[in-house]
Amino acid sequence: MFEGSIVAIVTPFKDGKIDEKSLRDLIEFQIKNGTSGIVPCGTTGESATLSFEEHQRVIEITVQQVKKRIMVIAGTGSNSTEEAIMLTRHAQKAGADASLQVSPYYNRPTQRGLYEHFKAVAQAVDIPIILYNIASRTGVNIEPETIAKLAADCKNIRGVKEASGNLDQMSRIISLCGKDFDLVSGDDSLTLPILAIGGKGVISVVANIVPNEVARMVLAFQKGNLKEAQQLHYRLLPLVKAMFIETNPIPVKTAMGLLGLCEPTLRLPLCPMLPENQERLKKALKDYGLLK
Repeated sequence: MFEGSIVAIVTPFKDGKIDEKSLRDLIEFQIKNGTSGIVPCGTTGESATLSFEEHQRVIEITVQQVKKRIMVIAGTGSNSTEEAIMLTRHAQKAGADASLQVSPYYNRPTQRGLYEHFKAVAQAVDIPIILYNIASRTGVNIEPETIAKLAADCKNIRGVKEASGNLDQMSRIISLCGKDFDLVSGDDSLTLPILAIGGKGVISVVANIVPNEVARMVLAFQKGNLKEAQQLHYRLLPLVKAMFIETNPIPVKTAMGLLGLCEPTLRLPLCPMLPENQERLKKALKDYGLLK
């Protein structure tokens, strides 16, 4: 279910508001370039600085524009279980195909707390859920045993976006949960290694600017063309690294501005790149052939 190249799409802003036209254009750009699914309101979509109404609107626009051509996986997680349920119910009503649920951040729940949180959200809706494990941002790791218990107890918890960077942990998750549970990469630089251990795809940042190449890499691996997948991995790697010169999504939005895809506007506390870092980003874009 959760497989292929899925983009964690940016939220474009203009004059302090969501730029709906640009968002629709970006969605079309993704679909035309082979993307398998779109995640609105994820980390890359600056969900933390969207109002509740804006969050809902971005999901609605995405569903309306996609028109069931590819999967829409709405980012509806929160560190408040009640709010996560409200957002996920709205996403289901809006027509999203699935929900991405980040682990609760800042309040640092125990493994039991994580289990109860995700179980409550899963029981409140019918749509499939993919968990999101990113301890570097949330402060707590979802342990493989917790994920396996959730997968066993909640039929609509169908996968995990793994951004721990720990291949041993990911292997453990796959071993415990089985082949019907989808693990996808949450780190662009690790997509190919994760595919090699049994992962199904990636929820990608860099696909915002090079969707076709990311989709081709995943497809090449799935078809058994390992050499082609390796070539694409190594070609993409410097560009991927450039996406994290500063905190995501600062570099990718800056790149999109340079490439004319959307305005590079960010919301505080995210701020424009340092000039020296922007020069490093420009060099990576030029080396890749995206900028002259």
